[in-house]
Amino acid sequence: MTTSESSGSVVRRILLGSQLRKLRESRGITREAAGYSIRASESKISRMELGRVSFKARDVEDLLTLYGVADDAEREALLGLAREANVAGWWHSYGDVLPGWFQTYVGLEGAASHIAIYEVQFVHGLLQTEGYAQAVVVRGQPGAVAAEVERRVSLRLERQKLLVSERAPQFHAVLDEAALHRPYGDADVMRGQLQHLIDISEHPNVTLQVMPFAHGGHAGESGAFTMLRFPESDLSDIVYLEQLTSALYVDKREEVAQYERVMDRLRADSLSPEGTRELLRRLVQLG
Repeated sequence: MTTSESSGSVVRRILLGSQLRKLRESRGITREAAGYSIRASESKISRMELGRVSFKARDVEDLLTLYGVADDAEREALLGLAREANVAGWWHSYGDVLPGWFQTYVGLEGAASHIAIYEVQFVHGLLQTEGYAQAVVVRGQPGAVAAEVERRVSLRLERQKLLVSERAPQFHAVLDEAALHRPYGDADVMRGQLQHLIDISEHPNVTLQVMPFAHGGHAGESGAFTMLRFPESDLSDIVYLEQLTSALYVDKREEVAQYERVMDRLRADSLSPEGTRELLRRLVQLG
């Protein structure tokens, strides 16, 4: 299975969930009533409509009947979407080290046509070298055995293939300068990481900017976030906010718009891509 095929299953799941939500709301049916019709809870209907769970054909059939969808062609189209949505992604083989709430993100990341990130603590996962990633994992998972660390690093490197694939997204990263100075690993690891940022920033689909200390306070005061945009017109932009043991997926238009404004200000106030490379070259020489 290719990355695009497995990531597409996540998109299909979200599209199907969105279609089911629209049908339910158009009929004035509550989530509680919908859940009752498929012998499930209101919370499961919510998870289905957000594309967070897989779909059983029987559940989809019962919901379509409840929502008054009688046309065979329309029913088959949605049932076909359900079948395609249940295809497992490549990342499921990393289920031993990948929390469920992050599996959804990996699928969305792989399906996005545009990814914009702001990072403070460290270099973003899609831009990390193997040595740097290992240092980050060891710091974040101090009790992990060597095999688990290796698995987590392997997962991160597998995700990075996205940026150089045939369907690579446009990737725009704004890193706080603190991420360049906070050491993960020894001096050689940090020097290699900084050089990697220079190299990958030359890729036509990658734009890298640094928010310098000299700017002082800036628009990213609320912390790190990721914005995802998809080629499918029916799929809303999503803002991903990672927490310690879970994550938030923001898709309300007005809330996403607020993050877009913050990202625009961060881009305007950060060093230009060439200015960023100049800073990185100086840091490499100093290292």
